[in-house]
Amino acid sequence: QVQLVESGGGLVQAGGSLRLSCAAAGRTFSSYAMGWFRQAPGKEREFVASIARSGLSKNYADSVKGRFTISKDNAKNTVWLQMNSLKPEDTGVYLCAAGPREGVYGFWGQGTQVTVSS
Repeated sequence: QVQLVESGGGLVQAGGSLRLSCAAAGRTFSSYAMGWFRQAPGKEREFVASIARSGLSKNYADSVKGRFTISKDNAKNTVWLQMNSLKPEDTGVYLCAAGPREGVYGFWGQGTQVTVSS
């Protein structure tokens, strides 16, 4: 079991940056691959980025490649999503997820709102 709590969301102008954090409670954080997803109003949840248990493998949605960076510190039980050059279409609730490997997630946080104004 792992509990996930996201933070760092907010309102930012287009072109700005935000850094999201996802803190995990549990002693086996290093056993989990982590992912970030987002959901905009009226749209389905979509994949944003993922990172392997070791942190050596990372994957990104095409829409965020070159702008977002995912990182993980197993000692701090935390995963981050650095978001640069934000666009209005990046607006949504951002959720982190944990699972045995990238693409397979069984634990989800409640989400943090990101709003990018034009």
